Parts: sequence; C-alpha cells; structure tokens
Amino acid sequence: MIKVLFLIPNLAGGGAERVLVNLVNNMDSNQFDITVQTLFDVGNNKQYLNSNIKYKYIFKKSFRGNIHFLKLFSPKYLARKFIKEEYDIAISYLEGPTTRIVSGIQNSATKKVNWVHTELTKKQLTRSYRNFKEFAKSYKKYDTSVFVSRTGKDAFEKATHLSRNHVVKYNTVEVDQIKEKSLEDIANVEYNGNKFNLITVGRLIELKGYDRLLPIFNDLVSENKELHLYILGEGHLEQKIDKYIKENNLDDNVTMLGYKDNPYKYVKQADLFVCSSYAEGFSTAVTESLLVGTPVITTRVSGMEEMLGSNNEYGLIVDNEEEALYEGLKTILNDKKILDYYKKKAEERASFFDTEKTVKEVEKLLLELYNQ
Repeated sequence: MIKVLFLIPNLAGGGAERVLVNLVNNMDSNQFDITVQTLFDVGNNKQYLNSNIKYKYIFKKSFRGNIHFLKLFSPKYLARKFIKEEYDIAISYLEGPTTRIVSGIQNSATKKVNWVHTELTKKQLTRSYRNFKEFAKSYKKYDTSVFVSRTGKDAFEKATHLSRNHVVKYNTVEVDQIKEKSLEDIANVEYNGNKFNLITVGRLIELKGYDRLLPIFNDLVSENKELHLYILGEGHLEQKIDKYIKENNLDDNVTMLGYKDNPYKYVKQADLFVCSSYAEGFSTAVTESLLVGTPVITTRVSGMEEMLGSNNEYGLIVDNEEEALYEGLKTILNDKKILDYYKKKAEERASFFDTEKTVKEVEKLLLELYNQ
C-alpha cells in the first residue's frame, strides 16, 4: 500500500475542495492508503469523504491572519509540527500555505507534489511566503508540480520563470452522480418560465467578478425586465452584493441562494450559466454546467478553451473585460438560436468529462513517482 497525504487548507464549498473529495473517493483503496489533512476543520465537503479515507486537521477553526502567522515559522518547523506520520507521497493540493508546509518535509524518501488550481500572478503565488527567494527554494523541493489546465501551467511558468517536472491533470468530477442529482426537485425556488433565468455558482469573493457581473446585469434589466439572476454560493462579499441588489432595486430580478449541497438541480433548470471570473484554474462550476446540459458564457480565463474549444464550439468565451461580457450576454439574450445551439453543444461536451479516466491519470502519476 502506498501511503499518500493530501494537505489542503479546508474542505469548504470551493471547487478545488470538492474535486479533492471526488478524487480520493474514487482512487483504488487496494493500492493507496489515503489521508486528507486540513489546516482548519471547517467545510461542507468533509461529510462526503468515504469511510476508508482518513481525515485529520491541525486547527479546529480558521483565524484571522493565519497566513502571516504561519510565515513566522520555517517550512521545516511547520512540517515537523503538523505532519506527524511518514508518507510515501505528500501532496499540497492547493496553492498557498500548504505548499510551504509540505516543502519542509525532511524525509528524502517522501515524494512531494504540489497542485496548482488557478491562474496566478507572481505576487499571488508568493503571498504565503516571506519572499520570492523562499518561494523558489520551496518549489524546488517538489518532485512534480500538477496544474489543472495548460493555461494555468503556462501562466505559472511565465510569472516565475520556473519549470520543473510540470504536468497537467484535469479535475475529477462525479459525472453520474451530478447528472442524477440534477434531476431532483427544487422545493424552495420557483423559476419563472416567463423570464430568462441566468445562474452563477462560486464563492462570493473578488476573484469571481461579481463586481462587474451585477452592474452588467443591472444594465440588461433596464433594457429587458424579463431577466432573473440566481447567485449560488457563500463568502465574505455576501453583504456587499446584497447591498447592491437593494440599492439598485433588483430584489425582483436577483436571488441569492447561498451554499447548496446540490447546486446541479438549480443549474440544470437555468437557461444560461455565467462565469464572470477574473481568474480560474479549470472551473468545476462550468464543468458541472456542461454535464447537466446548461449553456455557458464565460470570460477568457484559464481552462476555458480546453473545456469549450478554442473557437467557441461548446460555449461562448468572451474577453476578460466588462464590456465584452456585457456584449456577449446581450448577443445570447437577443438570439434564441445561439442559446439553442450552445444547449445542444453542452450536452455533447458532457462526454469529455470521464470520472474513471481522470482518476486513472492521477493514479498513474503517483505510481510512477513512488517507483522512481
């Protein structure tokens, strides 16, 4: 049995956290003895870990300034303090403080892997480190760096000028489970069939671009009142978004759904999925939208061309700016043929995402590392 540690900040409602649960639940338990360890014992996704997956945490709750607090200590000290067992493979599954911690493991027999889930600038990549020099030193301790999209990999290499054993492995999604759950009834929300219903799913944070999506939507409503936007997710921008809705009299046109264990049934019933992000890795939410057959419009961020095609074959990709997203939405709203086309193409693209295939790719990578 190969002992594998996955270290991640928490198992909250984000895409990377959900993907990790999907991955470990589907890995071969006869080959891999898996432990998932979090910095903080918080998050809705913890409940979905299979019983054979060991779970540990370091701190019971998150605390303000934790990134800066952890920087007071060396990676070597943190690894010794927090990682008590010996593992054949140790994986930091999210860019940030866990990458710094895993790099401090001193056992030369332990293979180290870091996973990068988004397209980051040099400043963002080094936020959890004292400086770029420390970041580069830690990075060189890793045997492999995994990226969830080609564009994410390219962005990393361009920002850091570092390139060492980089590979791309696509996210694992529970295809059959998502499709099954998308058919469940919606009890607490009634979609208005006389309106065009848009939906967006993601944490309520700056990176997701709600600060531009809401003004765009507000303009579209002023031109066409028969629109409704559903926002599914939770985060620290909730009050700010709610304030904007009230100040602009959008209460009848925007519904904040909060976090949902089953977002798929809401996405399936919508007419269009909107991704307004400034940056992504390989968007889980967009993947899930395609799986349930809901057309997608998205800004041009990491992973989208791999999902939707370089020529907008399976969804509409617009430039990563407010005006382009506004014009793209307006085009779809004014032409039902375009919407019908992308609905059909979304259903076709669903076959691209295969749970078993993505899991086997990761297992192969880990077996090769172990046998080196």
